[in-house]
Amino acid sequence: MNNKKLDGNDVKEKFSQSEKTILEMDEESWDEFDDNAIKSIIAICTVLVLILSSGLIFIAWNNWWNEDLIGPGSFLTSRQQNYENLVGFSGVELTGKGVVVCIVDSGIDLTHPDLRHLNLNGWKDFINSKTYTYDDHGHGTMMAGIMSAKGGLKGLANEVNLLVAKALSKDGTGSDEVVSEAIDWCRENNAEVISLSLGGAPGIMPSFLGGDLVEEAVNNAMDEGIYVVAAAGNDGEEDTDDDVDSPCSVENVICVGGVGIDGTIWSGSSKGSNNFQLFPPKLSRQDPDKKPELVAPADSIPVLVSTNSGSNEPTESTYGTASGTSAATVYVSSAIALMLEANPSISRNGNQGGSLDNIEQVKQWIKESCLPKNNSEDHDEYYGYGLLQVNLLVNKSI
Repeated sequence: MNNKKLDGNDVKEKFSQSEKTILEMDEESWDEFDDNAIKSIIAICTVLVLILSSGLIFIAWNNWWNEDLIGPGSFLTSRQQNYENLVGFSGVELTGKGVVVCIVDSGIDLTHPDLRHLNLNGWKDFINSKTYTYDDHGHGTMMAGIMSAKGGLKGLANEVNLLVAKALSKDGTGSDEVVSEAIDWCRENNAEVISLSLGGAPGIMPSFLGGDLVEEAVNNAMDEGIYVVAAAGNDGEEDTDDDVDSPCSVENVICVGGVGIDGTIWSGSSKGSNNFQLFPPKLSRQDPDKKPELVAPADSIPVLVSTNSGSNEPTESTYGTASGTSAATVYVSSAIALMLEANPSISRNGNQGGSLDNIEQVKQWIKESCLPKNNSEDHDEYYGYGLLQVNLLVNKSI
């Protein structure tokens, strides 16, 4: 047996080779581990980035959707603000709180998100005798929203105590008898303001009133100090009958015409006939009762849209625009509500209220506070005494 003895140098060399091999293996092993780890980390980070970016994209998309598709969107909200600036609502910190307002129309859809906060002071269905609230036409919801909305759109007097009388049917029509019964119901349920947007929008709510029953009901309400606000009508452009609609034509009713976003007369707004005429017989109207008394926004007004057509399905957050002196009527009804909040003594149940005298005084204030056409002091057959300026009207009453 030939044994070879390793000397120190040989051992040292063998150890170095062995150590080198071990170190090289460890380095290769760590290199392989590092590559896998880095790849894993990169993959995880990539997934996280994709998830986060997808979340941000979703949030951005969702915000856009909610603002511009589900909500009213910037066009409608800015248009609403421009109209409020035009007629002075922006400078008044009042909400109509505690004032009882009755809207006579096609009903109300309380499933709309902007109206779900409402607890009505009263509801009466004169068409189908249903005990629950609904609106199978949609016009009433639009008008109620202009006054009482809280949500995507903000109502002009959204803390009034609201009464709603459904006196218009699914097709937007109603008889003198039914409308007069609805007005009587408003009076019997302590209304302080009655809003009659019965002229409606072109092609939707035709002018149909003119009988003695409605005018009698209106006069009975005003005799008790209730402010009645009504639409002038929408026949100014064609087929005009040369006067405002009934009951807007009644002497002490506050009759409202319409303007566009620039303050000029809306083309459909009915004109008043204020001179004496032999046939049909009519006495000349005197200040401050010439028709219309004033004008307010009527062209492409931002409104709530009901989608359930009277069913029990909740309405989505839907919005649109509507044109007509009906909308202008609600602007003025809201202004009267703010005025009564600021000065409750002249309301129906106030210590100075309850009579026709206060209505005549308020009509004088309307004449004095409106912005006249071209700074003229004369009444205009379309523009009335001028454009509503609710801030000045409120100050007049205090």
